[in-house]
Amino acid sequence: MIKVLHRASFQSKLGDMILLSDEEALLGLWFADQNFFGANYQLDQADDVQNVPLKLTLRWLNDYFAGLNPDPFAIPIRPEVTTFRKAVYHELQKVPYGETTTYGELSDKLQAKQTSKTNKARAVGGAVGHNPITLIVPCHRVIGSDGALTGYAGGIERKKALLQLERQN
Repeated sequence: MIKVLHRASFQSKLGDMILLSDEEALLGLWFADQNFFGANYQLDQADDVQNVPLKLTLRWLNDYFAGLNPDPFAIPIRPEVTTFRKAVYHELQKVPYGETTTYGELSDKLQAKQTSKTNKARAVGGAVGHNPITLIVPCHRVIGSDGALTGYAGGIERKKALLQLERQN
């Protein structure tokens, strides 16, 4: 069965964004100029039909950039990534609006129920850096253990602006 993909665009305060979904869930949300844009999808083969996941996401983005605190779990998402990365993204969605976490803290949360723990901060960093669903999976809320703003696929200036937007609301 061929999966039909749908795309939409959103003009945010911080640049153009592209959304991608299938009939059931959001598959991708990127700033048009960010690293790892498109996550290997053939975006030009997606149609411009706005289905339910895209409409929900567009409404969510409007609320987010209006300074509201939309629920990241209100959008059905299905990133096509490894099981580990899905777990990282699920934990990221739990990071409260306007707050931050570190790669190490995420590593600890992923292993909370394990008796033997290892430092998975690098693997978490790889997952965060390749996040195909920006903002809804709030990778901009991850900082270094020393409090430094570390890499962001959308750029450090955009990361600063997103954190500032959240903190002032």
